[in-house]
Parts: sequence; C-alpha cells; structure tokens
Amino acid sequence: MKTRPHQAALALTPIARATAIALATLGLPAHAQTVVTTERIEVVGTTPLAGVGVPRLHLPANVQSLDAQRMEDAESLHVADQMLRQVPAVTVNEIQGNPFQMDLNYRGFTASPLLGTAQGLSIYVDGVRVNEPFGDTVNWDLIPNSAIAGIDLVPGSNPVFGLNTLGGALALRTKSGFSHPGGKLEVSGGSFGRSNTEIEYGGNDGTLGAYIAGDWFREDGWRNFSPSDVKQMFGKLSFRNRDGEADLSLTRARSRLVGNGVVPQSMLAREREAIFTHPDETRNSLTQLALNGKLWLGDAQSLSGSVYHRRTRTGTLNGDMNDAYEDDPTQPSGAHNRTRSTQRGTGAALQWNLTTARHQLAVGGSWDYAQVRFVQTQALGDLDSSRGIVNLAGEQEENRLSGATRTTSFFVTDTWSITPALHLTGSARYNMSRVTTRDELNLAPPNLDGDHKYHKLNPALGLSWQLNPALNAYAGFSQGSRVPSPIELGCADPANPCSLPNSMAADPYLKQVVARTLEAGLRGKLAGDMRWNAGAFRTVNSDDILFVGTSTSAGYFTNFGKTLRQGLEFSLDGRLRRVDWYASYTWLQASFRSQACILAENNSTRGTAPECTGGGQDDEILVRKGDRLPGLPEHGVKLGLAWRATDQLRLGADLQAFSSQLLRGNENNSHRPGTYTDAGGTTRTFDGPGKVGGYAVLNVNAEMGLGAGWQAFARINNLFDRRYASGGALAENPFVGGSFQANSDHWRRESFVAPGAPRAAWVGVRYSFGGR
Repeated sequence: MKTRPHQAALALTPIARATAIALATLGLPAHAQTVVTTERIEVVGTTPLAGVGVPRLHLPANVQSLDAQRMEDAESLHVADQMLRQVPAVTVNEIQGNPFQMDLNYRGFTASPLLGTAQGLSIYVDGVRVNEPFGDTVNWDLIPNSAIAGIDLVPGSNPVFGLNTLGGALALRTKSGFSHPGGKLEVSGGSFGRSNTEIEYGGNDGTLGAYIAGDWFREDGWRNFSPSDVKQMFGKLSFRNRDGEADLSLTRARSRLVGNGVVPQSMLAREREAIFTHPDETRNSLTQLALNGKLWLGDAQSLSGSVYHRRTRTGTLNGDMNDAYEDDPTQPSGAHNRTRSTQRGTGAALQWNLTTARHQLAVGGSWDYAQVRFVQTQALGDLDSSRGIVNLAGEQEENRLSGATRTTSFFVTDTWSITPALHLTGSARYNMSRVTTRDELNLAPPNLDGDHKYHKLNPALGLSWQLNPALNAYAGFSQGSRVPSPIELGCADPANPCSLPNSMAADPYLKQVVARTLEAGLRGKLAGDMRWNAGAFRTVNSDDILFVGTSTSAGYFTNFGKTLRQGLEFSLDGRLRRVDWYASYTWLQASFRSQACILAENNSTRGTAPECTGGGQDDEILVRKGDRLPGLPEHGVKLGLAWRATDQLRLGADLQAFSSQLLRGNENNSHRPGTYTDAGGTTRTFDGPGKVGGYAVLNVNAEMGLGAGWQAFARINNLFDRRYASGGALAENPFVGGSFQANSDHWRRESFVAPGAPRAAWVGVRYSFGGR
C-alpha cells in the first residue's frame, strides 16, 4: 500500500492518532490539532490480514509493490502478466499454452495452475489464501483483475504468510467504494479474435460504501483449437466509522480455457500455430464469500479478523496418447482423460495489532479447513489426422477420492525501532496440519486411504538500518514450509506413475518441504527522484517435492534431498521530467544440491550412469549436486518507460529479456541430440538440444485522453514478432512428418517447447465518470 504526500489532522480519530505514532517511529514530529505535511512513505502489510502497516524501508527485505494506476497503464490480463512485465526476478513458463495459465516464477519458486508443478509461492486476496487445497495450484482466471487495487510481493520464506511461502508471498488488495469512488467502462478488441470488457463502479456516503466490478474476456487463441472464455464478477459492501471498518465481498468467476500445451520442435518448424494433441480444456467455477474487519481498541491497539467460505469446481478434458499403446499396439492409440473436482474451503483468522513509538506488533492465529472430491475417468479412442481423439469407447472410472486438509496456525511479528534509524523485525509461526485421503473406489488396502500429520515452528529475524537519509541497508533470515497436498500424497510411487490429470495409487509418505532464506542488500535514492536497490538472496529447500516425468503425460511425486535458489537483484527507477522509467537485472542460480537417480526416458544419457543402472534399469539419469533446475533462466533484464508527451497523450514501452533455460527431463543438464547406446547395449536416437534459447520481447502501448472522461488506448505485444519459447520438456513424438506412426519403433524422442505468442495488437476505449 502506498501513501502519497498528504496533510493529516493527527488528533481527530484513533486512526489519525495511530498515524501520529507511526510518524514518531520515523522520527518525524506530530502535534495534536496540528497539520503536518510529510514526504511520501510506502507502507506495506506484514501479515495477510490488514494491520497498521510498516514503512517499507523498515523491513529487512526488498518488498515490491504495484498500484492500480501502474496495472491499468500496463493493460495486462491478470496478475501473473502484470508481474512479468514490471517486477524484477519474475519469469513465466507458458507450458499450458493459454494466456491465463502461466507458471509464475519468482526467484526460482513457482505459482502455477498446473497439477504436478512444484508450488512455492503463497497467494492471498484480501487475506484469503487462494492456493487451491488439492495441489496448492493458483488459478489466475479466478482472480477478478479489474478489482485489484494493489499488489505487494513479499520475498523470502516469510513464516507469517503461512504454508507454501517458500520463496515469497503475493498479497493482493481489492478496491472498495471508499478507495475507488466513481465508475469505469472499458471495451477493447483485436488480434486472435480477442474481446475484453471491464465494468466497475464504487461510491460511499461517508459511512457505507459499495463497489462492483465485472470482466468478460473472449478469444479464439493464436494456436489451433485454442478458444477461451473468462467471466469474473466482484462485489464489496463496506462500513467505516471512527471505531472500525468492515468489508463483505463476493467473488464469482467462470472460465473455459483451452491450453494445448507444449509441441514438438519438428511440428513447430512446419507450422507456428501447431498443437500436439487436442482437446486440452479446463473449466473453472468459483464462488467465494469473505468478511474482513478491523476494530480500534484505542489509540494504538486494534483487532483485525476475517472469515471466508470458498468453493471451486474444476473439470478437465485432455486428449492424450494412450500410454499403453506403445507396449501393446492392439490398444487404441488415443485417450480422453477427464477429471472433475470440487474443493470447499472455510477459514477464519484473528489478529491483535499494537502500534507504539517503538513497536509495530501483531499477534494472531488462523484456522483453515478444506474438503476435496476428485473423480478421474478415461475413454479410449483413435487419433485422427488433426491429432484429436475419435471413435471413443465408454468412459471407465479410474479414481474416486475424497480428502481433507486442516491447518491451525499461531503467529507473531514485531518491528522494533531500536533507534530512529535501526529497526529489528522478528517473526514466528507454528503450523499444525493434517491431510487425510479416502479412496472411494477401492475400499480395501492397498488403496489411497491416508492420514498424515505435520507440525513445524518457523522463525524469521532481520535488521534494517538507515545509514543516512539516502541509503538503507537490510539483512535477514527466514524459514517457511509447506506440507504435501492430497494430489502429491496420492501420486508418490515410481512403480505406479500418474497421468496428468492424475490417476493415483497407494503411495509412500512424503515429508514436508522446509525452505530457509538469507537476504541482504542496499537501497536508496539518487538525485532526480531516482530509487535503486541492490540485493542478494539464498534459499535452500530441504525435502523438496518434485514431479518426475515418466512419459509425455505421466509421472510421480518424490522428495528430493536439497535444492538451492540464490542470486542477485539490481533495480533502478525514477522520473525525468515527463518520463517515468525503470530498469532491472536478475542473476539466478537454481540448482540441485543432492545426488539422485530419477526417471527421464527421453534424455540421451538414460541408462548410462552406473549408479542408476542396477537391476537392469535403463530409463533413469543421474542428477548431481550443482546441476541446474530446468525451466528457469539464469539471467533476466527488464526495461520500461512511460512518456507523457502531452497532458492528453501517454506513450509507453516495456521489454523483457531472458537467457536460455533447460527443458524438463534434462535435470542432469547432459542431454544432447544424436544416437547413443546405454549400458545395456540398446541404441536410441534423440532429437533436439534439451533447452530453449534466450529471447527478448518488446511491447508498446499508448493512451490518449479524448475529453469528458473518455480515453482511447492501444497495445502491441511482441512488436518485432520474435519467435521464442518460454519452456518445454523432453518427450516422445509419435507423429513423424505430421502423421501418426503405428509402429512405435518410428517414434522420435525430441524436445517439446512452449511457443510464445506472435505479434498482436489490441485497441480500446475507456470511459471514467463520477469522481475518478
């Protein structure tokens, strides 16, 4: 949250009196009944619930923030796209091939809508955790984009943000009738048959307020068979007086997303719009009701609380190769894999806040309970010339599972101003979790029944030191954890790999993941309203949970020793007359820190490591300490500017450039194209380099005021029509020359990639009224 230059009467309300205390903490004078003008102070929340907030420079971490204006200027579709364009150390993998189904990576940790991805970021909207309980996944299409008022990205393994905060936490705040009075209507359209409509309106009478927003996105998609439709609605009723505040919000969203995933490089070379198999469709539906409030107990104390109920329904339909066909050609060649899941979550949190001249303290607890029902079916059929599935047989139910996750947590955090220039922040959270699963298809053991309990106390400690008015130093340690989700506990046996979407079997116990982060840096101001940051970070994960692929559509989860993410971040932003600009560079080293054998059937080094070939094993590779994690570029550069050419015309541009990255399946970094013979004497041919090259993408935008509240805007993505890929995997391709090969001996092992979208343009108009 950002506070702008303001004048505040400091002795009128409890909130104002608390502001006076905050000013005293900063070493600034405040007198009763006196109007004080202050420099802009950036205040960020240190807990998921709304507290008093702590000045950003008092925290021992490089917290990144975006406000509603910056998000509107970027004209992005959703939160992940916003972060990619504007925040250092953020990258994406477009593995699903749909604009709403990106994997968001921050410092090598991921928030993804795809089951099977190792999740490491926690996402909150108004204090409600929106990582889905079944696999800790995040559905960007279910977050109401136009209703977002601001974003704080809190780095590190901050324990106060609870489970899954291994690499960071993303805290989103929504608009209200008090924060955003007035209305807006926006309509845009252009490439790929895309149309997007956004409507919002808010207002208040000083005590009661209301806000409502609705978004409707449609497009045909730039790849074959790739339409999408997303509808979002958000409403909020608000109450404010001198004693407290309350917000009751309703979120409703429905979507139909077709993301046809990665494609073999040989297909992509012939047709840029090519897909591998189809359909790959996800239908999501969300209803969420949340009540948030704060009660002032005096000049310096308050209570914050929240209660929520959340229901998500997801149905998937995936047209895949039938994995049984390779070993038995009498089997049908294709399959429709369907899943249906219903997830219901209920929770409550309570937090006591204290703000004095020396302390900004929060003590609280939370309780979350989630129920999951999951059904997976398969119908076998034949692959046709378009690589769809025809001649389908009847559906066969393969799994029916119910599960529950219960978590109770207690936490404390305090920022202690030892001196006006030195601030110590200490935090701790104790989590108690229980994950239970019940197999409703196979009632007798061995089956999916399970009951797993996890406990963990996670601490954090750090210092921020204002060396002089223009230079700040910070350093800190933090520890976070996450427990295995029901999907991971139900798919952890190498002898029984799961298809994606997942079929499951009785599996080994998985340990919870523990991440420990060290972070330090310098930040400050330069002449001309320029701000800069230079920082270093190092996070070590113990018992990391990885998904190990065994074919194009199957694999299993396993604990894998230790992994490391460490790096450097540099950023600079400022304003030069009528130009706002920013620049950042990130170096990331993400690597394995343990040695192990993992399945990788399409890696050219399979079956060649003596450590992995015992018992005739020929489909494993040896991963050694120091091997890079796939899917993460080592170097990233971001540039952006916005030029206010006239009072009515703004011109902008943003550039993202990333170095090469390894494909999944190349975890040992040793895959090479060519013909190789394994230790057992079997010779195989492999195509593709096992990585994707670096790339740079330039986007431009413009906005013109037309008067009377009207604006016109335009955006061009990938201005120079750069051909690139943002990720991929090693897999097997049965379509040689575009035609299905009935003889599996003719199938090719090659690199599959996630192609980036070509050049595209959209134009639109926006009408703002009623106080904006």
